[in-house]
Amino acid sequence: MTLRVVIADDEDLIRTGLRIILDSEPDLEVVGEAADGAAVLPVVRRERPDVVLMDVRMPALDGIRATERLLALDDPPKVLVVTTFENDDHVYDALRAGASGFLLKRTRPDDLVQAVRLVATGESLLFPAAIRALAGRPGRPSVRVPGIDRLTGREGDVLRLMTRGLSNPEIAAALVVSPETVKTHVGNVLAKLGARDRTQAVIAAYESGFVSPTG
Repeated sequence: MTLRVVIADDEDLIRTGLRIILDSEPDLEVVGEAADGAAVLPVVRRERPDVVLMDVRMPALDGIRATERLLALDDPPKVLVVTTFENDDHVYDALRAGASGFLLKRTRPDDLVQAVRLVATGESLLFPAAIRALAGRPGRPSVRVPGIDRLTGREGDVLRLMTRGLSNPEIAAALVVSPETVKTHVGNVLAKLGARDRTQAVIAAYESGFVSPTG
């Protein structure tokens, strides 16, 4: 199956470079581009991509608002933020808006390709230290997250390990249970928190105070 990708970035050079990298892969195809956030939605509606590579800082409409609009669609694509600075609050806001993960523009081509494949299959691209640092910015308010108090003890253990970026097999090894059991727990955590994916669950864990960004 070929994964369809749309690139949203206001820099022509960046869009061209990303297109060359992705189109060189047999299972990836760039089906559209947008030079500002306001142009992303019509391109996505027309092309129905699996993944959108989204810059966060664009004219007309930034990547945060554009992400919100995309994820309000009936069958939304996965959004992968591509940014210059990992400690940018815009990145955190895009993740809160529903982006599945982020990459730096200096990322190696092989890592970019793998990231697109990863988010397309429903897995999040977590950078635990970066997300923890962004969540722990001074002045960031605590947020009530409905459902977090309904987690069982084991589901809470799984969520804590998710905030460290552990995969299901790694969580299974840490808790001495089967990967299938972990998969069930992860599904329950996402359902109870109303989280779209692991990234959203991790952000909810930090914002609710369930896990402290300062360790």
